[in-house]
Amino acid sequence: MKLYFAPGACSLAVHIALREVGARFDAVSVDLAKSVTADGTDYRTVSPRGYVPLLQLDDGSRHTEASALLQYVADLDPQQRLIGAAGSARRLAVVEWLTFVSTELHKVFSPWLWHKETAESTRHAVKDKLATRFAELDALVGTQPYLAGEYSVADAYAFTIVNWSNFLGLPLTKYPNLLAYMGRVSSRPAAQDALRAEGLLK
Repeated sequence: MKLYFAPGACSLAVHIALREVGARFDAVSVDLAKSVTADGTDYRTVSPRGYVPLLQLDDGSRHTEASALLQYVADLDPQQRLIGAAGSARRLAVVEWLTFVSTELHKVFSPWLWHKETAESTRHAVKDKLATRFAELDALVGTQPYLAGEYSVADAYAFTIVNWSNFLGLPLTKYPNLLAYMGRVSSRPAAQDALRAEGLLK
């Protein structure tokens, strides 16, 4: 397999998950601003949408969308520890949290807070919504270690997106449980390896 990623982007979640399940894959860095890969290839020839993550399977097929790829990667583990068996309560909980992260965090952060042209009133509204969601997560992970009880691909996704607060100057100091949760996820060996591979850790 081949994972196309940009350092710290939502593709980091898939990168972490691939390492969690012990998958064999090549990682290809993409400069999203220039839309080129590390070897100078025009990324639009790989992904017409021009965004990451993109996972190329061994059969040559290419697939996108973080939450879908996380489910696929989790199923590569025969024991499905990161997602749960089909039809199980565990799987429902994990998919529910994947969807929550996708709609209530990922698409609130992006594109609004990443673009300089976003109106200040929109930025304010977005930050208020994120504060509400951060408070909800803070309360949850104050009572259990991970979103669905045990660690799952939803945690890799949540960690990746909440971590954007560091790039955007949004302090999490009001959410001590959420900060502790971020530390738990980031300290996992797979997360450490992915962060280091993306140049986000020394």
